[in-house]
Amino acid sequence: MGVYNGAETLAQSVRSILDQDNCDLELIVVDDGSTDDSGRILDALSAQDTRLRVMHQDNAGLTKALMRGCAVAAGEFIARQDCGDVSAPGRLATQVKCLRSRKDAVAVTCHTQFLGPRGEPLYVSMLSEDQLNIGLVVQEGRTCRGPSHHGSVMMRRSAYEAAGGYRPEFYFAQDIDLWARMAELGRFAVLDEVLYQARLEPQSLSGMQSNEQRALAELITRAGLARRAGQSEASVLGLASTIRPVARSGRAKRIAAGNYFIGCCLRRSDPGAAVEYFRQAVNQDPWHWKARARWVQARLAAPW
Repeated sequence: MGVYNGAETLAQSVRSILDQDNCDLELIVVDDGSTDDSGRILDALSAQDTRLRVMHQDNAGLTKALMRGCAVAAGEFIARQDCGDVSAPGRLATQVKCLRSRKDAVAVTCHTQFLGPRGEPLYVSMLSEDQLNIGLVVQEGRTCRGPSHHGSVMMRRSAYEAAGGYRPEFYFAQDIDLWARMAELGRFAVLDEVLYQARLEPQSLSGMQSNEQRALAELITRAGLARRAGQSEASVLGLASTIRPVARSGRAKRIAAGNYFIGCCLRRSDPGAAVEYFRQAVNQDPWHWKARARWVQARLAAPW
């Protein structure tokens, strides 16, 4: 787990791993230069449970945090977990059992329940095993599609190392770059159950770095085609290394788009909650006419 300023939800995420049954584990958390209480919380938790290993570093981004954590992992398998998310009871033992029985699988994933900022159920991301393995095949003109969530994956450490691990050139999309290379070594198994919960915040849905994500997706395809042709990936990796976070104007509009998306997910199951997200979207972007229309619809549907 890599953490940057996740103090509010950090303890719950850590506890969901340390409370896992029927598996021998270590939890490696890399504090990526947090400026909130994350480091203090982690140190306090590690003092209570020796299975939690905390590493502190200057802020370098998620990719380098994951690289550092994976480099010291001693287990046969490496599982991912994101700060703010929760692994269901039995997740790790179930995934270990799958990998021990599926010698053809380099990794295993599961379905993911996405939750809103207040823990509201939004939707479940589900992929069949065939859909996932087809989606990870690099093809000209098509973007690779990965598992239900980065944090839902457990992989064989031997496969991670054979594929070359996370690559520092990919500040974003480091997971898809890795999965595409691992898929060339074997299959991804998919457990037909929800074993992971991921929390969505408006700012995580608003496309803050959407241009950069799209550019890296294209480079992942180019890198895969180069590997398939036996050519060097050096030029592609050089381009990827230039793509880094960009500060943009219009932050309020992008967060409004995130609130609008969450409201749309809730408008049938919980119109009362949807009203609040649509209201926030309108407050942040008064010209968001779809949010205004949905706000009115949700208010009429909500039980007051």
